[in-house]
Amino acid sequence: MPRGLQRLYRAGRAGNKRQGNFVFSGKPAPILLSRQGRARYVQTDFRGIFEMHMNNVEHVALLGFGLAVAFGAIANKTNFCTMGAVSDWVNIGDTGRLRAWFLAIGIAVLGSQALQGLGYVDLGQSIYLTTNFGWLGNLVGGFLFGVGMTLGSGCGQRTLVRVGGGNLKSLVVMLMLGITAATTLYGVLALVRIHYIEVTNFNLSSHGMANQGLDSVIVALTGIKNAKLVHWVVTGLLGGGLVLFAFASRDFRKSFDNILAGAFIGLAVVAAWYITGKIGHDDFNPIPVESFTFVAPISDALQYVMTFTGSTIKFSIAAVGGVIAGSFIYAVVSRKFRIETFTSRSDMVNHITGGALMGFGGIVGLGCTIGQGVTGVSTLAVGSMITLIMIIFGSALTMKVQYYMMDEQGFFHALFSGLADFRLFPRKKPAY
Repeated sequence: MPRGLQRLYRAGRAGNKRQGNFVFSGKPAPILLSRQGRARYVQTDFRGIFEMHMNNVEHVALLGFGLAVAFGAIANKTNFCTMGAVSDWVNIGDTGRLRAWFLAIGIAVLGSQALQGLGYVDLGQSIYLTTNFGWLGNLVGGFLFGVGMTLGSGCGQRTLVRVGGGNLKSLVVMLMLGITAATTLYGVLALVRIHYIEVTNFNLSSHGMANQGLDSVIVALTGIKNAKLVHWVVTGLLGGGLVLFAFASRDFRKSFDNILAGAFIGLAVVAAWYITGKIGHDDFNPIPVESFTFVAPISDALQYVMTFTGSTIKFSIAAVGGVIAGSFIYAVVSRKFRIETFTSRSDMVNHITGGALMGFGGIVGLGCTIGQGVTGVSTLAVGSMITLIMIIFGSALTMKVQYYMMDEQGFFHALFSGLADFRLFPRKKPAY
């Protein structure tokens, strides 16, 4: 190799790492040029070309994007869908995908609490364990999100996966969800959130509770002195119980896709906590301690795309893009990429309504089937558990109403019939 190219090669390999910035730089190096068959060297400075600084926020976002790519690909490959899980259970009695969801929650609980126990992450810094207990938001938001994900053919993460697979209906849902979420955070719907929902919040610290973790609530209500023992007992019973429940089914144990989906998504939530809480920890440039969630981040991602030159990337925005990218890559490689559009006017109305309900419900309820249902529950937050229950109930009830309306029943008749199926309303006895 000519000496000039050797020097260029050595300069290209030169680099350093300092103060959290990853830098690729080199000294001025010569380039070998050829003109009319004769070689000559020109001194050129590559520092302006190769120099690349990556700060703490960007480093975390890059790791989050990579993890989300795997998330999107595996969710697409395994057909992981929380709305589908509820539908399988309600309509045909199949609990395979529901057990996959619960396996993810169980693994996330055990892994996240292990991280905290080892001192890698402080889950108390997350939005889920505050002493500001928004019980009404959990109830109303969770229920509306459950209704919305049924009308919109999937929750937040499933919407992103379907967008990556070419589904234009889900693209409309994503846009509607993001716009409504932003309106609920900063726009006119924020008035409803603040004055009618959050006004009912109360501070748990005034009742002697350190946070809204289930273990803290039990300690405060029972007066047990050994809080650490209660914490690990709750962690073991909840996390271990969900894992055992998932594998209790022989059919589930035979389903590679369901096991893969549940195990990976649970571990992904744990990994995301580690990325933002440990790798991203910086006293001089702090970032939020967070994991996967897909309501407010969709809104943030849309705003980031529209204001790119004046915006800063972060973990949650990168995760949204990563899930879409991962799903797209899998769909193309597996030749499953298909453009899908609305089949009717009512189909379009249902999806638009579903996106709006998920956007509003996900903000007032602080998350979605992943954000509250897996990430939030992994912190042992009572509010997350309430939201999860209400999401499942809202989705299941909507499916019942849809079923009875197909039998040409009116809405209220179908609603009461659905409630009766869940033994929440007396069933009308047939007249003889």
